[in-house]
Amino acid sequence: MQETAVAKRELEDEVAENRDPDHDIDPLFVNRWSPRAMTGEPLAEDEYLPLFEAARWAPSAFNNQHWRFVYATREDDEWDQFVDFLNEGNAWAEDAAILTVILSKTTFDHNGEPAPVHSFDTGAAWQNLALEGARRGLVVHGMSGFDYERAADELEIPDEFEVEAMFAVGERAPPETLPDELEEREAPNGRKPLSEIVHRGDFE
Repeated sequence: MQETAVAKRELEDEVAENRDPDHDIDPLFVNRWSPRAMTGEPLAEDEYLPLFEAARWAPSAFNNQHWRFVYATREDDEWDQFVDFLNEGNAWAEDAAILTVILSKTTFDHNGEPAPVHSFDTGAAWQNLALEGARRGLVVHGMSGFDYERAADELEIPDEFEVEAMFAVGERAPPETLPDELEEREAPNGRKPLSEIVHRGDFE
């Protein structure tokens, strides 16, 4: 518990050096970012299942709860399979404690019709999960660099589900444990100004 508190303080200090929100929001939103350096140490279930619990409470159309998570830990026989899904650029994720494939159900449960916001709602669940991980001082890093088709095939994903992304979870490690080109990028990045992403009245 003490190590977790220290990791959270270090994370907050890093963020304070790199991010300055324009409006008053909860620090949790600013303190969430996506480090890569992880120790390779396993996590106990009571350390990572709360992240999925946070995801469970996300909002969704018709309360359909489109999101599904298929994961493997370092101790599981399937670990190497999940690592093999990753592109070369995400080889750093081999040091995670958990690798997870995120899925979304593309149809509504109540009538079988297409659910146009399935990805949107699953993204909300992912954000809940990532914020809970940040609150706990864990690395939670989402990835699009992996073999979507192979993941769908080898994990026997039903046709009504779509593979959305992968993510890695683990204990934080010092940036210098990464290759040089990744160590240079191991810092919280900024965001576009509100004036670029928020439009009043019409897009222009």
